[in-house]
Amino acid sequence: MVLQKLKYLGKALALFKIFKTYSLTNKDIADADNLAEHLSERKAEFKLILAMANDSIKGRYKIGKLNLGIIVATVVYVISPLDAIPDVVPVLGWVDDVAIIGYALSRLKSEVIKYQKWVAGKKIGIDRSINRVR
Repeated sequence: MVLQKLKYLGKALALFKIFKTYSLTNKDIADADNLAEHLSERKAEFKLILAMANDSIKGRYKIGKLNLGIIVATVVYVISPLDAIPDVVPVLGWVDDVAIIGYALSRLKSEVIKYQKWVAGKKIGIDRSINRVR
C-alpha cells in the first residue's frame, strides 16, 4: 500500500514538473485532437478546450493565466504517458482523462461561455473593436 502511494506520488511530482514549465505547441494540440476519439461523452468539450488553446497560441483569443494553466494541464495530462491509469489499459485508461476534462470544464465554465460568444461573434461578422456588424 505504501509503495503504491509512493509510486503515485512520484507520478504526480513528475507531472507537476512538466506542467510548471510546459508551453503547448501545435503538435500537442494535434496529438490531443487525435486522442479525443477515445473520450466518448467528453469528446466535444475536449475539442472546445483544444480550440481555445489553439486560438490562444495563435494570438487570436486572450485567456487569463490561470485558465490557460488549467487548459495546458488538461491537454498535457491527456497526451502524457504519465497518467494515474495508463491509456494502454482498455477503457479504464481513459476514465481518468475524462474525469480530468470534466474537472477542467467545471473550473473553466465562465471562460468557455465567453469563448463560445467570441466564436459566435466571429461567425456573424461582428467587429468587436467598433461594436458593429460588418
